[in-house]
Formats: sequence, C-alpha cells, structure tokens
Amino acid sequence: MENSKLLASYPPYVREEDSIEKIMYTVSAALLPAIGASVYYFGPRILALLLVCVFSSAGFEYLFNRVRKQEPTFLDGSAVLTGVLLALNLPSNLPLWMAALGAFVAIVIVKQLFGGLGFNIFNPALAARVFLLISFPVAMTSWPVPFAVDAQTAASPLGILKTEGLQALSSMSLWQAFSGGIGGSFGETSGLALLLGAAVLFWKRYITWIIPFSFIGMVFAFTGVFYLIDPSVYASPLFHMATGGLLLGAFFMATDMVTSPVSKRGQFVFGLGCGLLTAVIRLFGGYPEGVSFAILIMNAFVPLIDRWDSYSNSKNWKVG
Repeated sequence: MENSKLLASYPPYVREEDSIEKIMYTVSAALLPAIGASVYYFGPRILALLLVCVFSSAGFEYLFNRVRKQEPTFLDGSAVLTGVLLALNLPSNLPLWMAALGAFVAIVIVKQLFGGLGFNIFNPALAARVFLLISFPVAMTSWPVPFAVDAQTAASPLGILKTEGLQALSSMSLWQAFSGGIGGSFGETSGLALLLGAAVLFWKRYITWIIPFSFIGMVFAFTGVFYLIDPSVYASPLFHMATGGLLLGAFFMATDMVTSPVSKRGQFVFGLGCGLLTAVIRLFGGYPEGVSFAILIMNAFVPLIDRWDSYSNSKNWKVG
C-alpha cells in the first residue's frame, strides 16, 4: 500500500528472546564484581550508598508515573540500572542525601522530562554525576583511601597527576591501579572486576566491540603520542587505561542502547569521539577526568551522527 508506514518502537530495540527488563537487570548483575571489589576495598558503607541510589531512582520513577497518570515503568529495570550506575560513579563517602538528589536529577530531569526510556538524549547517570560534581565539587572529589579505618581521604591517581605531576605517582604500580587498590569512585577503581562484568555483556551479545574498543583505542593512541614525546611529563597510555572511569564508561555507559548511535559506522565515530575528548580533557583540561563529559558531549551528537550515516547510505543507493 502506498500510504502504509513502517512503525518502530522507541529504543532499545529487542532482538531474539530477550526483553528490555531482562537486558536491564542482566547489565545490573554484570556490575556485581565491581561492587564486590569496592566493598572489599572501601567497606560496607558502599552498600548503603548503592541502596539509596537504586531505591531513590525507582521511587522517583514511580512517583513521576503516578503524578502523570502513566503506566508504571519503575520495575522495567532501567531505573534500577540508572541507580546502580550512578552509585558506581560516586565516592563511597558521599552524603546519602546527595546521592538521592543525584537520583532525582537522573530520573526526573534527564530521563522522564525528556519522555522516559527511549527518548532521553543524555545518559541519566552520567548527567547526574556531572550535576553533583559541579554542585558539590569538594564532596565529589574526596576519595576514601582503600582499607582506611579512620575515614582518610586522598586524591585519585588522575587528580594527583593533574595537580602534582607524574613524579608523585612513582610508588603506584599499574597492577595496583588495575586491581582496585587506589582512590576513586567505587565503581571505577577495579578494572579487573569491570572486565569480568563486560565479559558477561559480550557473552550475552548486549554490546559489541565497536564502541568500547574505539573509545579505549583512541585514548590509548592519543595519550601514547604525548607519552612518546615526553615520558617525564605525560603518563603512559597503560596508566590512562588502568585509572579513572575509562573502563566503566567504555563498556557500561557509552554503550547505552538509547544514547548511542544505531549503525556500526556511527558507533565507531561515537567511540572515537568519546576517546578523543576524554584524552584531551585528561591531558589539557581543568578536570583530571574526562570520561563523563566526553560521553555526554557525544550523546548530544548522536542524532547528527545517525542522520549523517543515513544520508551517506542513501547517496550510495542505486536506482535500477
């Protein structure tokens, strides 16, 4: 029929037998190794922070649904995953009311006011993290020391690199940074635990290699060039891979089905952009970490990337 239209639901698009609920809860479960590693290094208060973020996120979504008289969506797993990701981006000693405020920003402002799941432009957890970082910079950059019993805090490795230089990190090994024995938000300290969770996502085929490896590869290449120019000033690319939120961002946040491009070519461009912006901010920006800002900036370009890719493909069509 000439007037028939192809109707598509909002993303994430479901393939095979997996539902949106199953995907969301599986991704949350894949983050359990990172959560367990953080409890080991920083103590049980992390569980309180995690519970506040998860229940606040689900609660705010439920209240929003009730106020707008919408069908309840707070149990579809997306609010729970947002709460888990938000918690993983926070210092373990952050006041709980700040975590609840972050959940409100993530769910109500960034997700629901844009139309709910499938319509939000920006990653809700990252947008809430940036909001908290700008609003409460001291609380958001006071990192507990692993195994400390007296609430001792210290700068993260990237923070030390930014303020004190490379020499101040001479006693820190790459294995220490990769395994999790460093300061930072509790979900980004153990790269090993994050890779275990990422393996589950690859196994379930919820993510592909395109965004994570183009993201990480660009950071490695860009920081590697400056390391080769002056290794006494610039940290090695392995240091940049093992510290900060690169692995958490690349595998669990940049791959968000709603806020990343649809096509493989678009995903590759998206990943390269995230990596380039992350490296530039880390090396030359005012903030020691650039992952959150990089992903949010590239989120804004996703509609343009998708449109560019669609236009490029249409130019290649041949009329018979």
